[in-house]
Amino acid sequence: MSGQRYADAVAQAELVRRIGRVTQFYGLVLEASGPDAFLGEVCEVYSRGQAAPVLAEVVGIRDGRVLLMPYGELRGIGMGGEVIARGRPLQVPTGSGFLGRVVDAFGHPIDGMPAPPAHAMVSLRKDAINPLARPPIRQVLESGVRAIDALLTLGKGQRVGIFSGSGVGKSTLLGMLARNVKADVNVIAMVGERGREVREFIDCSLGPEGLKRSIVLASTSDQPALMRCNAAYAATAMAEYFREQGADVALIMDSVSRFAMAQREIGLAVGEPPTARGYTPSVFASLPRLLERCGTGPEGGSITAFYTVLAEGDDLSGDPVVDAVRSVLDGHIVLSRALADQRHFPAIDILRSISRLMPALIGKAEQDLARRTVSLLHRLERSRDLIDIGAYKSGSNPELDRALALAPELDRFLTQDVAEAVPRARALQALQAIVEEN
Repeated sequence: MSGQRYADAVAQAELVRRIGRVTQFYGLVLEASGPDAFLGEVCEVYSRGQAAPVLAEVVGIRDGRVLLMPYGELRGIGMGGEVIARGRPLQVPTGSGFLGRVVDAFGHPIDGMPAPPAHAMVSLRKDAINPLARPPIRQVLESGVRAIDALLTLGKGQRVGIFSGSGVGKSTLLGMLARNVKADVNVIAMVGERGREVREFIDCSLGPEGLKRSIVLASTSDQPALMRCNAAYAATAMAEYFREQGADVALIMDSVSRFAMAQREIGLAVGEPPTARGYTPSVFASLPRLLERCGTGPEGGSITAFYTVLAEGDDLSGDPVVDAVRSVLDGHIVLSRALADQRHFPAIDILRSISRLMPALIGKAEQDLARRTVSLLHRLERSRDLIDIGAYKSGSNPELDRALALAPELDRFLTQDVAEAVPRARALQALQAIVEEN
């Protein structure tokens, strides 16, 4: 085996040193004459008087010049600085030793502990699985959240969007999912997050028990756009590694919107034309390539993905990123600011949320229970204005009277304490007892 490793190392070695020179630097992009590099290749940029190089990635080629975007600070880089191609795209280490650790987009630990042992090096960008090689999703995934398990049933390998504005309990819901979801491994990507909130999420929302079976990748808002993009790709690549080992993985990414914003920065820097809301065409090409990599795998494992999407002004209809993500995913959970203002947590708007795989995952009795519950909630919502102004008289509509009588119990069922984990069977029993009352 050791001989084979040496043979592989020799076969992959760069026998010719490809060198270019810095000719220009503007905005986020460094321009160089050479080296003879390919798109996505990692290069080392050297400056005078500094021994350690700055890593950069080839993001474009224009007029015979190579366009690179740095992973770090380029202070000290000058005209004529050497640019050396490394001969490979960016890879990150992964393995079971990374469980319980917090790392950056390169897989380097940022939790103050030694680097964990790497069982494999994985490329950030891969093709999605052949659609005909994907086993169908037939197993129910328990999330531990009553409202989701009973009314928005999910399957192992499903991809779900969590759509919300800011400050409506998104991070709290993600913490509940990370702690309670029935998965072997959690991979959590914090893309473009505030530095303060990374520690808060790990200590308060995730907790020690959730961290034990999780890998957290953090790329904060102050880091270069390329680092923020690569955090999303690295988390997906790590999840794919565990899926190939036959594990059921929960991939939690917060947020796809910040990934899209980072990709927009890169696209504008290399000269792409802005389109809808200033987003460049590469954004809408990158989103399906990222999202389609999750799901079931031929090896028997699965990646169930939860992607948060920030809706500007709580508007889910006018944001192009919301529309693009929703069109690719297998369902969405909408968080309501009106519910959050009432301290109704998790603030899931059942009437605007959907699991597209739910009919294929549950039996007729459970489907009927969910349908009757949604019907009650819809009747209450439709008559809310009449009720609030006192225009409705009891006895005018027997079905609305029943919905009003059950409303307090339904409200208690749909709210859940952050530290509470509810088995799906118990949630269904509780909902059945409410709906079939009287």
